[in-house]
Amino acid sequence: MNIALIAHDEKKELMVQFCIAYCGVLSRNNLCATGTTGKIVSEATGLTVQKFLSGAQGGSQQIAARIACNEIDMLLFFRDPLNQKPNEANDMDMLRLCDMHNIPVATNIATAEVLIHGLERGDLDWRNIIK
Repeated sequence: MNIALIAHDEKKELMVQFCIAYCGVLSRNNLCATGTTGKIVSEATGLTVQKFLSGAQGGSQQIAARIACNEIDMLLFFRDPLNQKPNEANDMDMLRLCDMHNIPVATNIATAEVLIHGLERGDLDWRNIIK
């Protein structure tokens, strides 16, 4: 499965801790991420991560384009709900694309854990069928 990782600055450490905890599951999948998130996750875990531009430089749009082409099977997007971001409209567009293309998405660690456990059990194998 192709899993995209995005984390706002305030949530990057949480993303790293999540990826460390679920390194075994994540290592059996293809990971991509916005630039900074991908760099710190890769350095902390040793996971192979395809890195796009940083979110502010268009990395989120690069991932959104892959979502629109049905090339992403899951999005883990740890958002900071307390601080408004200048590119929040782009974030909403990306989440809308996930809804349009039935891409499972988690915007917080609780939902991300549910998705990862489902991935491990095979609950998301239906994504391979629709491709």
